[in-house]
Amino acid sequence: MANYILSFDQGTTSSRAIVFNQQGSIVSLAQKEFTQIYPNPGWVEHDANEIWSTQLGVAAEAISKAGLKAEDIAAIGITNQRETTVVWDRRTGAAVCNAIVWQDRRTAAYCDSLNEQGLEEMIREKTGLVIDAYFSATKVKWILETVPNAREDAEAGHLAFGTVDSWLIWNLTGGKVHVTDVTNASRTLLFNIHTLTWDQDLLALFDIPASMLPTVASSSEVVGETSSSLFATRIPIAGIAGDQQAALFGQMCTKPGMVKNTYGTGCFMLMNIGEKPILSKHKLVTTVAWKIKDQVHYALEGSIFIAGAVVQWLRDGLGVISSSAEVEELAKKVSGSDGVYLVPAFAGLGAPHWDQHARGTIVGMTRGTTSAHIAHAALESICYQTMEVLKAMEADAEIAIKELRVDGGATENSLLMQLQADILNARVVKPAITEVTAIGAAYLAGLAVGFWDSLEDIQEQWQVKDSFDANPGTETKHLIQGWHRAVRAAKAWAQDTPVETVSPLT
Repeated sequence: MANYILSFDQGTTSSRAIVFNQQGSIVSLAQKEFTQIYPNPGWVEHDANEIWSTQLGVAAEAISKAGLKAEDIAAIGITNQRETTVVWDRRTGAAVCNAIVWQDRRTAAYCDSLNEQGLEEMIREKTGLVIDAYFSATKVKWILETVPNAREDAEAGHLAFGTVDSWLIWNLTGGKVHVTDVTNASRTLLFNIHTLTWDQDLLALFDIPASMLPTVASSSEVVGETSSSLFATRIPIAGIAGDQQAALFGQMCTKPGMVKNTYGTGCFMLMNIGEKPILSKHKLVTTVAWKIKDQVHYALEGSIFIAGAVVQWLRDGLGVISSSAEVEELAKKVSGSDGVYLVPAFAGLGAPHWDQHARGTIVGMTRGTTSAHIAHAALESICYQTMEVLKAMEADAEIAIKELRVDGGATENSLLMQLQADILNARVVKPAITEVTAIGAAYLAGLAVGFWDSLEDIQEQWQVKDSFDANPGTETKHLIQGWHRAVRAAKAWAQDTPVETVSPLT
């Protein structure tokens, strides 16, 4: 009997594979980091072959660690870093260049030109997204205009584009299946979230041949099987979702108004808004949450580019801590940041600002400022950014949110979670299952093959592990006002000195 689900969790800094049993418990886990490539300031790339090799390697390791064989795996679910763009040659299966990562800003100037042409509203109405270098379409255009022979090969039908899920499935199936799901498609700037199809007007605008695009599937269906050259038994590939949508599902935010925030490299907050898309009036994006059978759920999303990465910067850039785990103890040495604010706009500001030229700023320092104050301010910056997005969601959905479900590595930091509850004046809840992204993909795959009978079966597995309530009487109004001043300072710095962006697209 195939009594397990294998989940691929392909992230920004590492590839992971987790085996789950029918109770939703982790049986085994394997993880491997891969190379981050920074060819120019603001550019971020990955080697697509390294993504594939590390993901395949950890999958085999996770199965082996659990003492299992391929025939014990009922299905594979895939969740992935979104927007990261891979273009490969169908004839050879080789990527034509490094993958361009979601964090990459090389197309920022081109995005500015699109906004200047007044295209923002048309694109937002079709895709639910804002014009930003974050999304995939401008990355594909850059590749076609920059990589030698890419344009000619694409127009001849030789090139394929995909987000990371598509790249993995292409390789898993030996080049037989070129597919994505609605959640990943909705992050490309090329997908109409109302018709759930690739949009011809947008393909024409970005000058991307339709022949490059994958078929769009639901998030929970069998799209193919693994090649016989990889595993002894062909395993169905049955669940696909971008990492944040997978986390929303893994957190069982299945009803409108339920919200989760994932604290990873960045912060990603999603609110389930039900079966009809709501276009944000507060600079959030509207995205497809998932499609199961014929039922589509949508979500409002706020993306914060730098969250856990600010702690990595304290470690690697400033050297004030030697491991990320040390930040909590350092920050606890002081009762607050003593008026210091750190705005970690290292890659611009995401929602609700969408200022791609803002730069990281520290304000409010005195001679008495210590590394502990800066560490405290760094943790607070994650909370303030989350607060801004949550307030925007409340305004768009006209719902006052009392509970935030949280996940991601930084939730291990209890000081951060308490600060978050205080700044939001809301309950912060951690689930017993910490690997919500991976289990979200596993649930989607398991539903498709009958491993779990229904959503109700799965919902019973979600349990609270820990919760943080706002301390009564905590005075946050002046602290939040200070944060808004600091953000204005970060924006003003960039406005006073025009940011030069290298781009062949302008």
